[in-house]
Order: sequence, then C-alpha cells, then structure tokens
Amino acid sequence: MDKPLTYADAGVDLDKADKLVETIKDIAGKTRRSGVMGEIGGFGGLFSLNTANMENPVLVSSTDGVGTKLMIAFMTQRHDTIGIDLVAMCVNDIAVQGAKPLFFLDYLATGRLERKTVTEIIRGIGEGCLKAKCALIGGETAEMPGFYREGEYDLAGFAVGIVENSKIVDGSEIRPGHRMIGIASNGLHSNGYSLVRKICFDVLKLKPEDYVEELGCSLAEELLRPTRIYSETIQHVLRDFPVRGLAHITGGGIVENVMRIIPQACSILLEKDSWEIPPVFTFLQKAGKVDPREMLRVFNNGIGLVVVVPESAAQEVLERLAAMGDKAWVIGEIVERKHQSDERVKMV
Repeated sequence: MDKPLTYADAGVDLDKADKLVETIKDIAGKTRRSGVMGEIGGFGGLFSLNTANMENPVLVSSTDGVGTKLMIAFMTQRHDTIGIDLVAMCVNDIAVQGAKPLFFLDYLATGRLERKTVTEIIRGIGEGCLKAKCALIGGETAEMPGFYREGEYDLAGFAVGIVENSKIVDGSEIRPGHRMIGIASNGLHSNGYSLVRKICFDVLKLKPEDYVEELGCSLAEELLRPTRIYSETIQHVLRDFPVRGLAHITGGGIVENVMRIIPQACSILLEKDSWEIPPVFTFLQKAGKVDPREMLRVFNNGIGLVVVVPESAAQEVLERLAAMGDKAWVIGEIVERKHQSDERVKMV
C-alpha cells in the first residue's frame, strides 16, 4: 500500500458523523422539558427526577422498533414519519400502564450515513417526542459498512416514564360488566407489514406510488401513515375517570392485546360491527382473502387503544373523547368465565 489507511477508507466517515451530531442536538433541544440535564453528546443522557409530589414513584420502561414498515420507507425514500412510529410504539406501551413519558433514546444503524435521510428520521423522532411530551435525551447513530444493504437502516427506541405506584393500571380491577371502549387508530400503525407487503406487492403487484381507489390515496401514503401517540389522551382519561384497564393494540391485534390485561376469571365479548373499520383493512382482507379471525389477530382493524371502564362511566368517557377530537366506540364488554374450558374471546 502506498498510503496509510483511515477509518474513512473502511467506510466510516467520522467527520460526517460529528457534523450530524450538531443537527441532532438542535432537534433534541426542541423536545427539552423539565428534568433534562446537559445536552446530546455525552456518554449518557441525564434526567433529574422530581418526585416531590409522589409518595412511591415507579419508573416504567419500554423498547421497540418499527418492524418491516421500514421496507416501505426504503422503497419510497420517504423517511420523515418513521421516527414518529418509533416513538409511538415505545411511548404507547408505557402510557397504558398509567405512566407519563419522561424521556426517549433512539438507536439508528446503517451501512452509510446519509445526512438527509438521518436528519429526516431524527426530525420524525423529535416530532413524536413533542406529541408525547417527552424529551429526546440521547441515542446512538452507528455507521456499519458492509452490514446493511445500500439505503437501508434499522431503528430501535427506548422510552422511560413515571407513575405513582398506587395509580399503576394493570387490569387487576377489571370485572364482569365493565365496558371496552375502542379509540380509533390512524390506519395500520406499525404492525402486520409482512402480510401487507405480501398482499400489496406479491399478490396485487402494486407499486408504492400507485393510486388505490379504495384507499383514496397512493399506496405509499396509506402505508406510511404514522402511528398515533395516545399518551396525552390516556392522561386526560385517567385524570377524570375510573379506568380499570388499558391496552395498546399492536402485534396480536385487538384480541391478543386485550387478553394481556384481562383476569383469568374473565372473558371478552367483542361486538364485531360496533366501530368504523378504515378502508385499508377491508382492502387488504379482500385482496388477500384473509380470514376475519386472522385479521383480528394481525391488525388493529381501526382500534389503536382499548380503555376498560365500569358501565356507569362508559357514556361520559365517550363524550369526553369526542370533545377531545377522538373517535371512540363501545366495542364490547367483560363477561364472567365460568369454566377453565370456556372460550376467552366471544364475538357477536
């Protein structure tokens, strides 16, 4: 060799990474909230807990990714909303346990740092943090040449929230007679995309830019619609109503996610036609000839969050949600499970 090798010769551009950190600092700064100490760039993110008004505070954490929805971003070269999905998948999971989100960290790995792409992704993360009222306090952006294909990357997110021990929502107070209120999703959110891609690209031979009449938009616009962030909605409902259980409807659909919070002595009576199902789900079911029960196991089918409340509170909760601009319906009730052999999910 005529000259010494550098890290850049191996595919890792340290100067580009340093410049990118400055952009990330600016985005993170806009999400700053009380408790944040320092700024992006340290070895770890610092957050000072103020628990003066809490008797027994509990930290709640979650980590998640976006799954194969990333493939749609790769295909379309649209990366501005995928960061919102990342925040939503983590924050919603802690919010349903009654926690207020405090801070968020991300991990982004790619074969080559493309400043425009990474900036779009981080801006989306920043937007998601603003919606969730949590701070982006750190993360990692890794350039790994030869590990990822050109134009591809992977994302992971980490969220931490806080809740008073006595106010943790764990479903233990759910009883027969309680009602299940379903709050509308924003479409597919971030689950079921392996089946979505199979139907749209393998069966129907569609392209992301194709306009789909049944959807009223291009396929890409529908498939990249960002996941709703429910943390603020949840906090409003928790503040004023006797909420007995909360379920974020992600992988596993309505049935499996609600089952995660239902006591063994209870079953679910789900009213199939009680809520509006967005066109994308009807489109996918018809095109893929997907069995209705499979649809309920894989997709959210228009319900992104389920709130379990006593029957006496159900109507008032619906009215409050409507006043906040949320579409919501009573989609079922909790019933007694008399025998171990009884079905835990009944549909009417």
